[in-house]
Amino acid sequence: MSFLSQKVSRVLIHLLFWALFVFISLFVFSDYYWKENPFLQYFFILIAIVYVNNGILLPYFVKRKNYFIYAVIIGAIAFLATQLYCNYFAQCGCSIMKCLSDYLWQTLVPIVFFSFVWLLYRYLEKQEEIAVIRKEHLAMELQFLKSQINPHVLFNTLNTIYSCALEQPDKAPEMILMLSDNLKHVLYESNADKVPLAKELVFIDNYITFQKIRTENLKTIEYLKSIDNEQYQIAPLLLISLIENAFKHSANKSTIYINITVENGVLYCKCKNKIASNRIPIETSKIGLDNLKKRLALIYKDTYELQIEIDDFYEVVLTLPLV
Repeated sequence: MSFLSQKVSRVLIHLLFWALFVFISLFVFSDYYWKENPFLQYFFILIAIVYVNNGILLPYFVKRKNYFIYAVIIGAIAFLATQLYCNYFAQCGCSIMKCLSDYLWQTLVPIVFFSFVWLLYRYLEKQEEIAVIRKEHLAMELQFLKSQINPHVLFNTLNTIYSCALEQPDKAPEMILMLSDNLKHVLYESNADKVPLAKELVFIDNYITFQKIRTENLKTIEYLKSIDNEQYQIAPLLLISLIENAFKHSANKSTIYINITVENGVLYCKCKNKIASNRIPIETSKIGLDNLKKRLALIYKDTYELQIEIDDFYEVVLTLPLV
């Protein structure tokens, strides 16, 4: 609820309550005519009591959590105001108990009602503050996780281009152009909550091209794609963690299997590689799968599925919905 809508709703609640309260006091619980009814004289004192309570007493005692003292003060105010109404405005000559039984409701009802409204809106404001803090924390955490990924990818890519410039200089210009596209994606496009799937796939294609050059004669790469629609949106830099780990932890003279399928709004990404004998299992990787799990939990919550199997091969399967 925005600040403006809160203000409008409060004003409407106050106006509607006072209109209903005056109507009931004049036509339901009174035998007086408008011009003779002492309630109309007392009404303005009652308004002053209500708004002093809302503007001063409630904020003061709720902040200090002195609820008992607040209840005593409000009870005393209600009692004295009722006696004032009976003995000065209505002049009914009633006993104290008779005054309380006949007129106390006219003092207590507005105080209790507007105290409840004040507490309700205070609760809503606190919830909005908490939501804003959580949103900011989420954005900061996601940005931190992405900042851990980006330099890692860039470092590996630069190493690949350096090696290529020494051994295959004719391919270096094309690779620099691909790096430029990837840097643009990482530095600018990935700052959004979601990016077009097509751009994320280009980023992955370029990365795999780099790896094919870097691991030539060392590893075989089987990269398969089946995309029914590239117009979907996806959180940026998710799949690269799976793919990069497949290269990082795979054995030499082995095959790396990468399969990305998108069908009916569901993405399926499978990476499988033979584990190098001198490698620690990937589940201990801080930059890779740990970050991926945190980002998935923050962005996709319970709508994704991440399966990991380890034996001679390391296989990771990610399934998540696209929008």
